[in-house]
Amino acid sequence: MAFFSILTAVALEHLRPLRQPLPHYQAYKRFTTFLEHRFNAGEYSHGAIAWTLAMLPVVAGVWFVSMLLDDISPLLGWAWNVLVLYFTMGFKYFSDTAERIARLLRAADVAGAREQLAAWRHGDTSQFSDDDLTRVTIEQVMAASHRQMFGVLIWFVLLVPLGPVGAVLFRAASILARRWSNSRGAFGDFAQRAFHAINWLPARLTAMTYAIAGNFEDAMYCWRTQASAWPDEEDGVVLAAGAGAMGVRLGQSINVGDETVWRPDLGTVQAMLDPDSIDSAVSMIWRGLVIWLVAGLLVVIAGWVA
Repeated sequence: MAFFSILTAVALEHLRPLRQPLPHYQAYKRFTTFLEHRFNAGEYSHGAIAWTLAMLPVVAGVWFVSMLLDDISPLLGWAWNVLVLYFTMGFKYFSDTAERIARLLRAADVAGAREQLAAWRHGDTSQFSDDDLTRVTIEQVMAASHRQMFGVLIWFVLLVPLGPVGAVLFRAASILARRWSNSRGAFGDFAQRAFHAINWLPARLTAMTYAIAGNFEDAMYCWRTQASAWPDEEDGVVLAAGAGAMGVRLGQSINVGDETVWRPDLGTVQAMLDPDSIDSAVSMIWRGLVIWLVAGLLVVIAGWVA
């Protein structure tokens, strides 16, 4: 049942992708903002309380509905799994943005590409060169594929006896870590540590997915030797493996406004970056998903035969 829930949700998300702004995300954003304003006195313990209050209602609510629908009909439980997965994923609208940036770069519309990327990453891109735009777009789409597809699906499978609780747990933890990363004092530290623990295994399975879908040897080498230099360890694992799998060089310093932001090198220098590299990154990600879906199908068939 888990495999068919994933297959249906992925197909639905591909055919009818969600579009921003996402109403359920905006509602959760308002809720987390309220909790931050209410509890943020700059203390670690206050952040832990707020994180628990932000997490428990959604996780418990999803679990309760899942148990209720399963008792009524397994088909309703399956439909609930699909619905929750559909609303917790959302990689397709980011991959569409990446492909749009690639088209703009091919058309030499650098200003349009900068505008698209700035809206996506919520940061200044006015000083980005064509190469910067390509590199950062590839980084963004790889990170988005992990946070909004692979990580969600991995935790759904890990906690599948509880319905779609795992998918909600991962996405909510990811959102809280990002939204409270710049909070006053130590308030956001618990959210960062909690997501680090929750994200440890999915990040490495996503990196393994890139390695299988691309150049395995280079992906593993870059993962081992470069990931730890990235500011966020789990993002470093994903990006280093992805860059190695593609045979490109990511990271490197970029100009943000009037400042030069140093970033370590990730990947190799086997191929030159161009707008087609963005499409190649998206293709590798979808190829990785197909590999796991085929593996899941084989497991289902083996279960039927046995």
